[in-house]
Amino acid sequence: MRFVAWVSLIVAFASVSACGGRPPPPARGVAEAAIGDWEFRRFQEVLDIEVWVSQNRAKAFAGTYVRAAAERTGRLGDDDVVNVFVTRYENDDGVLRATVKFLRRLAQEAGYQVEEDKVEGVRLVVISGNGETWAMWASRGHVVKVGGRGRTGVPDGVVDWYGERYPSTLPAGVLEGPLPSGADEPQPEPEGPYDPDAPTPDWEGYDPKKAKTPAPR
Repeated sequence: MRFVAWVSLIVAFASVSACGGRPPPPARGVAEAAIGDWEFRRFQEVLDIEVWVSQNRAKAFAGTYVRAAAERTGRLGDDDVVNVFVTRYENDDGVLRATVKFLRRLAQEAGYQVEEDKVEGVRLVVISGNGETWAMWASRGHVVKVGGRGRTGVPDGVVDWYGERYPSTLPAGVLEGPLPSGADEPQPEPEGPYDPDAPTPDWEGYDPKKAKTPAPR
């Protein structure tokens, strides 16, 4: 009886823990099924990595969703289509720092408005301008981007779904506060003093037509 009671207690505890935990990220990065009234339409593995992290390999996945009600009418406007990009890194080293630096660079570019926001409890940055609107945030070992061209906002339900599986690690004041800890890209080593016996070739200014071959002695 004691053994049965102990097993029952363990099962009950495991069930409570499972209910209180977050759902895991999709195996291929993005949801390949409907999210609320957003129907899944396309999956793609993306070669271009937008937020590059030094010495941390990554691959990116994209999912496209359409609003079911609009699709039934046969008329899809810009706000009836949303794209999601998830970049997955080998580890979490440098991901948050690189994301913050990327967002701050965008904030300095003409044509973009970059604002910190919170959608469905997910701390993120909204990027709008040049005909597109995106919500972007870093998660552990991932970067998530939701939005698209021609959109006037981002759908709360899609952000909520991805925020559950990729909880944001963005700090408050992400655009103005100190940079998160981490190493930057390695800088090239400074050139040493000029050595006339072993000068450094100027490969950028090299012209083979003007090069002179030393005469044989």
